Parts: sequence; structure tokens; C-alpha cells
Amino acid sequence: MSDELKPKPDGSKSEQHKPAARRKAQIEQGKRRLAENDNQVQNVNPLTLDETYSELREDNRVVMRHSIALNLDSFRAAPEAFDPRPQRSYPDLQEVAAPFLSVIVPNFNGERHLPVVLTALRAQSFRDFEVIVIDDASTDLSVALVERDYPEIRLLANRQNEGFVRSCNTAVDAAHGRFVVLLNNDTEPEPQWLEELVKVIVTNPQAAIVASKMLLFDRRDTLHTAGDMLGVDGIPRNRGVWEVDRGQYDQMTRIFSGCGGATAYRRDVWQALGGFDDDFWMYLEDVDFGVRAGLLGWQAVLAPQARVYHHLSASGGDVLASYYVGRNTLWTITKNMPRSLLRRYWRHILAAQLRITVDALQNIRGAAAQARLRGQLAGILGLPRQLLKRRAIQPRRQIEDEELEAVLVR
Repeated sequence: MSDELKPKPDGSKSEQHKPAARRKAQIEQGKRRLAENDNQVQNVNPLTLDETYSELREDNRVVMRHSIALNLDSFRAAPEAFDPRPQRSYPDLQEVAAPFLSVIVPNFNGERHLPVVLTALRAQSFRDFEVIVIDDASTDLSVALVERDYPEIRLLANRQNEGFVRSCNTAVDAAHGRFVVLLNNDTEPEPQWLEELVKVIVTNPQAAIVASKMLLFDRRDTLHTAGDMLGVDGIPRNRGVWEVDRGQYDQMTRIFSGCGGATAYRRDVWQALGGFDDDFWMYLEDVDFGVRAGLLGWQAVLAPQARVYHHLSASGGDVLASYYVGRNTLWTITKNMPRSLLRRYWRHILAAQLRITVDALQNIRGAAAQARLRGQLAGILGLPRQLLKRRAIQPRRQIEDEELEAVLVR
């Protein structure tokens, strides 16, 4: 369905998106108002109330009969006492143009980071975009801050914590843009960030994923990622991580995938693939999406001049990352790796998992090491479900195995 024909969701802050704490406060306020009304009623003579009610009810019946008769043009009593129904004129329907981009900022307890990222979005040189903040049941004042200081932003609020992946999927469903851009709440994009993304988008029609160059917030000459890569051993890698940015990644180039902290996605491809995999919750959902898009023949490219500065682990943490990376790595391989590549590289995959296990056992006293082992175990236990997904993914492939192998790193 084209974007012009797609129904436009209601952008208002509806009841269903208000967090539980605010709804509880509203309920308590309503109870107090009801109590005040009850006190007032107790001071009135009940007989007077009954008589008044009977009179109003009869008056209402008369009005309703007159109204129905007028609507049916059958009123006959004293017509001169009533004005004829005025003819109403309605303006022509206006076609509302959807924005080119929808920038989505998932948020969990990001009150101290939100002013930086949202103010930076206000300063963008490219203007054809909307901003959606989806709050994942924060316990700080994130929601109040957005409502008070950024009224132009569309705000969605989960009633309970749904995780990064489901929050992104919910927000994309509500987006209007042709491309959706995910942006972490702990980032600061440069003023030309969106403009540079759009330049790459319009010149690469086969690209369903356009990634930004991400650098560290506190060391702005140091790279966090210049695109995601996937090894033949099934281990994801950040391209250029911890390197000093000397322009070595300043060429627009094909990559494996983009970091979900600052990447644009074609919305029609997103919808065709079902978005991020809800089972992943957080971490490596972007790599998994990149594999599935690649299997359908779509490309991922880097927009090297689209620069974003990123605080690391502001909403996540080492323990969470260790668990979900350990689990989701196994699921990404199981779901997506073609059989011929599994046969060719199974030794590399097994060796990589054994190295991770041995390293975790050697540091077993550490919380992160324990979380990694639990993640690997959870990944193994979840393999039957991922094998069912594999049966749906693999028959849809549009590329040869060699094409996928060409973008894997060794």
C-alpha cells in the first residue's frame, strides 16, 4: 500500500499510551471529585431532587420528540417557532503529505539524555521529518519532560516495559515517513545528520538500510561503529570500533547492516519483514534484520558524513548486553545462515562459541561472565522456535549463497 493511501494514525497522546502511574493519579483525582459531589448531594432534600429529575426528564422527552420530527420534516405544531435547519457547507478534503523521514527515539529512563538529542533534532538542516518518542514505562520524568518542553513531538508511552525491540516495532507502526530512522536517546546527531542520510538514501535505491557513522560522545575523534559486520564464525562486529577517526571510513560503501542506534530503514521493507524480531528484546536485532533484508536482495550502505555521538550503555549495561548478545548470536545464526554456509563454516562457528564459553568460565565470578553463560544456555533452549522461523525465512531467499558469503568477514 502506498504511503499516500495508508490511513494516518492518530498522533494524539491517547489514553492507551499513558503510563500506569499517570493513569493511577487520574483515577485518584476522579475519586476525590466524586466524593465531593456525594457530599453536596447529601445536603439536598431527596424529594426535591426526585421532583427536579421528573421535570427534566419530561422536558427532555418533549425536546427529543420535536428534534426527531424536525429531522423527518413532519413537525406540524407552531412551525414558525422553529428556524429551518441551516445548510452546511464542508471544505474540500485536503491530501496531507507524509514526511519523508520518521525519526524514532526509544526511551527508558533517559530524562537526563533527552534534552540533548531532542534539541539536536530541532537544529537539523533537513526539515521534512517527524519525531516520535516512545517511552518504555520509564520511572523517571521522561514523559513529563517531553510533554512540557517538546510539544511538537509525537509521544507514545508503553503501559509496561516492552523492551527496545517491541518499542521500535510499535513506533514504526505509528510512523508516517517513507523511511524510519532509529536514534538512541543517549546520542547527539550533528546538524547535517539527516541531510547526509537523505543524500545516500536517494542515490541508492537498492539500499533498505542506511547507517550513520557513530563516534563516542566523550571522545569525539574515536569511532564506535562505521557499520555492522558479521563474521563467518557468526560473531557480529562493529566496523572500526575504538579506532581514531582519521577519515579511513569516509567513503560511502556497502556494509552488512547498521547499528539500530542511528540507522534509517525503508518502511516498506521493514513491514514486509515484520520489523525487528520480538523474541530478541534487545541487542543484535539490527544484525538479524540486516541478514533477513540481505537474503531478499536488499543492501545496507554507510553514510559516512552522517555523524552521531553516542554514550555507551546509557540504557543498557554490561550484564544485560552479555546475556542478550550471547543468546541472540545463536538465534541469528540458526535462523538466517544458509545451509551451505553452515556446512562450510561450522568449525568456525563452534570454535567461536567455545572460546566465549571458556572465557566466561575463566571469569565466572564476574556478573557479566555469568550472564553470558546464561545467554548461551537460553539460546540453545530457544533453538526449536528459531528453527521454525528458519523454515519460513530460507525459502524466500532472493540471492545466491555466494552473494551473502561475499559480505561476511573472516
